[in-house]
Amino acid sequence: MKKNIIFSALALTATLLPVFAHAETKKLTLMLDWFVNPNHGPVVIAKERGYFKAQGLNVDIQEPADPSMPPKLVAAKKVDLAISYQPNLTIDVAAGLPLIRSGTLIATPLNTLMVLDNKKINDLSDFKGKTIGIAFSGNEEATIGTMLKTGGVSYDDVKIINVGWALSSSLASGRVDAIWGGFRNFEGNQLALEGFKAKAFFPEEHGVPAYDELIFVANANTYDKAAITGFNKAIEQATTYIVNHPQQAWKEFAAYAPDTLNNELNKRAWNDTLTRFAMRPSAIDLKRYDDYAQFMYSQNIIKSLPKAKDYVPAL
Repeated sequence: MKKNIIFSALALTATLLPVFAHAETKKLTLMLDWFVNPNHGPVVIAKERGYFKAQGLNVDIQEPADPSMPPKLVAAKKVDLAISYQPNLTIDVAAGLPLIRSGTLIATPLNTLMVLDNKKINDLSDFKGKTIGIAFSGNEEATIGTMLKTGGVSYDDVKIINVGWALSSSLASGRVDAIWGGFRNFEGNQLALEGFKAKAFFPEEHGVPAYDELIFVANANTYDKAAITGFNKAIEQATTYIVNHPQQAWKEFAAYAPDTLNNELNKRAWNDTLTRFAMRPSAIDLKRYDDYAQFMYSQNIIKSLPKAKDYVPAL
């Protein structure tokens, strides 16, 4: 009798093995907000260390040809997930795009109003009559205007020019007196490597509500809750590994694309980004999203006021 039970168990195992062996993983396409850089550390580490695979996921990481397109491609069901920004998500949702926030990557603002530390601009009250370079037009009137107001300067008192992606070089050359859009973990380091010392004014310290810099977005109508739960678990595991083993994680990250990643700028940026990663990527704070949406609405950036509970679901 005992022998029959053993044989039966073995036969059942043999029957089930092919099923498990051929169980397909879920494929997810993730489009980044820009080319791979230290901001994407948890994504790269999760893929390279097999954390996605352990969650039954095969994540295809893609870089956009146009940085403005990833959320639109998610809305159009062309990709499953994309990295975007909390302010942009609010704008997109207010405009009617079917998007949700599915997780957080960078949990604090990175954007700054940056100047050279040459004693010409010591505080926000010194901006009157100055020229500010921006990478692209968007909500700069609301954010820069709010910041300047705390220093007694009007938005109309400054000149705004679009310098494209030449933010650091425009500031270093004196073409502009300040730049808006310089990330505190990148542009300051880039200028330092070129022999310039930068000074940053942080929006969240000057009247602009705090927000999540980088988030993951999914299609509100077609998202796979189970897949996103697994994705977030892998990102959390990768973030924990990075924080616990920052230098080893840096080596593994740089090895992902050594020709473009393994350089001094990215190494410095990596060290400055470690404290910015969201330790709990799936955690939600509806009030944080509602407060920023209210700010955008009061500044006429959006014409309708979406409620966070409708686009920041519990996953």
